[in-house]
Amino acid sequence: MSETPPDPILASYRASIDNIDAALIHILAERFRITKAVGAYKAANALPPSDPGREERQIARLRKLAEDAQLDPEFSEKFLRFIIEEVIRHHEQAAGK
Repeated sequence: MSETPPDPILASYRASIDNIDAALIHILAERFRITKAVGAYKAANALPPSDPGREERQIARLRKLAEDAQLDPEFSEKFLRFIIEEVIRHHEQAAGK
């Protein structure tokens, strides 16, 4: 049984997706390095682990960016809320809560 040769166009799309996925991981890692520093700063200065007002402003801002980029704003909000929840969890851990 012979194997069908790979489709070069599909392979090119997949290579691009793989590169974008790698970039996303590196960007998220950098974001979490910075938010870890924010969490340490908040803990050292007895600041609350979350800032609901800022979070809502960020969500509104990123929903607008998503719309402008023709990305589903509902998806982008869910994604950002997931990240925010994880950051808050890290900040709570840094504060010893």
